[in-house]
Amino acid sequence: MAARSASNSASNSASPRASRQNASRAAHRADVLVIGWGLAGLVAAAEAAAAGKTVVIVDQEPRTNLGGQAFWSFGGLFFIDSPEQRRMGIRDSIELARQDWFDTAGFDRDDDLWPRRWAEAYLDFAHGEKRAWLREKGVGFFPVVGWAERGGYTATGPGNSVPRFHITWGTGPGLVAPFQAAVEQAEAEGRLTILPRHRVTALTTADGTVTGAAGDVLAASDAVRGAPSSREVVGEFEIAAAATVVSSGGIGGNHDLVRRQWPARLGTPPEHMITGVPAYVDGSMQPVTAAAGARLINGDRMWHYVEGIQNWDPIWPGHGIRILPGPSSIWLDATGARLPVPLFPGFDTLGTLAHLRQTGHDHSWFVLSQKIVEKEFTLSGSEQNPDLTGKDLPLLVRSRLGKGAAGPVQAFLDHGADFVVRRTLDELIDGMRALPGGDALDGARVRREVEARDREMDNDFTKDAQVAMLRSARAYRGDKLIRTAALHRILDPAAGPLIAVKLHVLTRKSLGGIETDLSGRALGAGGSPVPGLYAAGEAAGFGGGGVHGYRALEGTFVGGCLFSGRVAGRAAAAAV
Repeated sequence: MAARSASNSASNSASPRASRQNASRAAHRADVLVIGWGLAGLVAAAEAAAAGKTVVIVDQEPRTNLGGQAFWSFGGLFFIDSPEQRRMGIRDSIELARQDWFDTAGFDRDDDLWPRRWAEAYLDFAHGEKRAWLREKGVGFFPVVGWAERGGYTATGPGNSVPRFHITWGTGPGLVAPFQAAVEQAEAEGRLTILPRHRVTALTTADGTVTGAAGDVLAASDAVRGAPSSREVVGEFEIAAAATVVSSGGIGGNHDLVRRQWPARLGTPPEHMITGVPAYVDGSMQPVTAAAGARLINGDRMWHYVEGIQNWDPIWPGHGIRILPGPSSIWLDATGARLPVPLFPGFDTLGTLAHLRQTGHDHSWFVLSQKIVEKEFTLSGSEQNPDLTGKDLPLLVRSRLGKGAAGPVQAFLDHGADFVVRRTLDELIDGMRALPGGDALDGARVRREVEARDREMDNDFTKDAQVAMLRSARAYRGDKLIRTAALHRILDPAAGPLIAVKLHVLTRKSLGGIETDLSGRALGAGGSPVPGLYAAGEAAGFGGGGVHGYRALEGTFVGGCLFSGRVAGRAAAAAV
């Protein structure tokens, strides 16, 4: 299905060069300029405005996109030793979290100096004032803490030793709301200006100091949130500012750039990927910021998911959704071979990606039962979780604890191109083989893997590491309550029907970016700050140019936007 229509699409745009010949030029001035109105940009702008500074925010998209990628997010946040954790019986500490973060990040480069320092600062924030700061702004949290990126290696391997994934009550929109409200209040009071359809093409400088930005005014667009918008140029602009904050996001919507920066350690880049972010997440500010003297580091570090499915009702081109999987599904590669230990659903995202890139295929499979899909399948994204996003308690109880799959999951079972639902294993294998790329599947191998796993259900002990981990997972109340199905044979007719899901690589996050110090100041080639220039959010690798190192602990992306946006906004305001 094509993306939802928009009257101003990228395909009908006029030539930018021809348009500029008749373009007018607008001039603006502010204490602080913020480029990009995603979560980091909104936080930075709100902080600068709260400090009494005049602020201008620009973005190339229509105003319907205020909040950027964060609006679409599940709103998961990483806290350490939170009240929610303690109520669930989880013993966490700053020492345990630091162990997990640094063993997951694997910092090993000279360029990791500032990312390491940002990691320490973020851990202190997540253990300290982060939760209270958000609570003061009216942000609430779902009481059951999730366990994402479980690792499955040793205690000093990557992954979370304990559950730390706190779901925002209201998901991404609930997290965006207080900062959007603060920005719009400052706008109403005349202290802040929001300029949609303003695409920055250059940072202006004088004697080595960044003095603002210049670029193109794009034609007005009524494209819905997330849909492609026109790139027709109707004017030019220049903004003078004492401090400029770049918060323009990552590169996940630009597959060509993702492939160019794809690291050899993750194998060859996929020929086919689906897209977990709108097309405007294109990395276009990277060369612009570098041209002003900022240093880009760790561009080969990135975070893409391997549980992507094609959205049956897409908004942007190639729109994909990530399954947030519980741990019970059998994970098979394209040929039907089961993935090795500990590459189970929800355990090690990049480890699984690296393994699958060695198979020679761009897809893999989940095989599961109806009983598993009802308990364990959650889809990432605010629009896929109307109960949490809408703060609808009755719907939440029905969808999470009632009989049957949640409504958005059922819609994919009914309409999704990647879902196969059958009564028998032979029929399921035939359905899998009928999908594009399914001819690589060895049906006999699939049967052997499923039947062998099912035999492990006969005893309370097992040599199957995934089965052992399932029993361990259910020892945690949160998993037992809403996240991990009771152990059963996949082929038990009472647990059916059988379900197979074809999984794609889903582009998502950049882990590298603009190098910054602990004040959010962009650093140049010699390690000195570029005067007047700051960076935050994904554009800055969520802090320092790569606070996550090689791998991330889930719940730290929107949290990194909050923290780095707050730091940069406060520092920029203090400097002018």
